[in-house]
Amino acid sequence: MSKQSGRGRVAGLPEWGRCAVMGVVNVTPDSFSDGGRFFDTTAAVKHGLDLVTEGADLVDVGGESTRPGATRVDEAEELKRVVPVVRGLTSEGVTVSVDTMRASVAERALAAGAALVNDVSGGLADPAMVPAVAAAGAPFVVMHWRGFLEGGNVKGAYDDVVAEVVDELHARVEAVLAGGISPDRIVVDPGLGFSKDAEHDLTLLAHLDRLLGLGHPLLVAASRKRFLGRVLAGPQGAPPPARERDAATAAVSALAAHAGAWAVRVHEVRATADAVRVARAVESARSAEGARAAGNGAEGDR
Repeated sequence: MSKQSGRGRVAGLPEWGRCAVMGVVNVTPDSFSDGGRFFDTTAAVKHGLDLVTEGADLVDVGGESTRPGATRVDEAEELKRVVPVVRGLTSEGVTVSVDTMRASVAERALAAGAALVNDVSGGLADPAMVPAVAAAGAPFVVMHWRGFLEGGNVKGAYDDVVAEVVDELHARVEAVLAGGISPDRIVVDPGLGFSKDAEHDLTLLAHLDRLLGLGHPLLVAASRKRFLGRVLAGPQGAPPPARERDAATAAVSALAAHAGAWAVRVHEVRATADAVRVARAVESARSAEGARAAGNGAEGDR
């Protein structure tokens, strides 16, 4: 599978011709990355628009923290947080993804103009999710998930993390297909940081080709995550705060783009927007060089 075919196209979404940049808007008071700076609807909409100005191709809006130890918000509160922000951004022409595990929130966000549903549980947290997304004809992100990260429920043991994540994602994709979601509207996500330690995350990043082998566009969401803090800290140091991991995030974005990822999900957009464009330019230069070499070979055959 070539990088371009692996990157793929998601039906119902624009085609950007390179790895897309998904900016993050957390409408939560307890986000691990921004500490609730954009909890207010007006501030959240402004932040989303700022991310687009900085180079985001689409914006992912979520109203529930999924950090380890976080407790779930109730449905009414999640709706109150998410739907007005989705409506505000889509009214400005922004392509919006909704980050939710609840079918009701997905349905209301799609009705408000969202174009994509990003469910970190891959439809496992709410049995109504897959039927709702299928009925709406919306694209759907299927993330590798082993349960809620609360009460010590991490389940981070693997004999072969790449093989197990690929197999479990494949099984989940098959279930989503059986639930009526079209194959050209499925995106897969390895779930970096979810029931995984730093070694697991790095190993998955080293084998993105195996994830692309599932045959669906790939979303890589590494932004500011704990494994980057561990890498930056070194063997003895303390991990830097989440907001000091953006350069490392951009490095992962460049690697993911080079590997053929469809999109990367990030909090700080500008550096990653630059990184994916450079990766695309290098890819284009390599393709041009290959075309020239093939042309020279053809001339020699005459």
